Amino acid sequence: MRIFTTTALAALAVTLSGCGGYKPTLNQGLEPVHQPVVSRTDYVIDVAAGSGGLASGEAQRLAGWFDSMRLSYGDRISVDEGDAYGDAGARAEIAKMASGYGLLLSDTTPVTAGSVPAGRVRVIVSRSRAEVPNCPDWSRGSAELAGSTMSNYGCAAMSNLAAMVANPEDLIHGRDPAGGTDGFTAGKAIKSYRTRPLSGEKDLTKETTTKGSN
Repeated sequence: MRIFTTTALAALAVTLSGCGGYKPTLNQGLEPVHQPVVSRTDYVIDVAAGSGGLASGEAQRLAGWFDSMRLSYGDRISVDEGDAYGDAGARAEIAKMASGYGLLLSDTTPVTAGSVPAGRVRVIVSRSRAEVPNCPDWSRGSAELAGSTMSNYGCAAMSNLAAMVANPEDLIHGRDPAGGTDGFTAGKAIKSYRTRPLSGEKDLTKETTTKGSN
């Protein structure tokens, strides 16, 4: 298994610290200096492809790898077949295995080192994480004489944003709004709520007992 890690800044404009370590920065604007940083780690395994699927024993090996990775919500699984025609059978089998973890195969494949060997497919598990470096930041005193925000300004809001976002990569390139909200699907919950009979309309439950008191 090989591991590749990439890191990207979520903000377009961030004041960078010097090479000698973190230094507090005067910030006389409203944009926080502290911004979420998104890092992505790609875990790679190559499995042999057979006739119309994975080769004998490879499904069990891949399943064991998935278990060791502890796949969960937020993980992205992609398959690199190596050639332009791909291997539909192997991809379908891997997709079925991924569905057991509640995950779908990604339509895009990240770039990894090296080419896919002939007769094999590359399975990639990508994990993204968002965090705000150097927070909390109390490097500067609360007495402000330079018209700057406090050194800890923005840490709470940006740390909460990094913790709550479902897909950290949305902080970098956003999400395509195509499709928007399905009004019909959203309306079903409202209709169910409105048509449900009120609990007060039902008769009270009657309970009787034949046991006497002591």
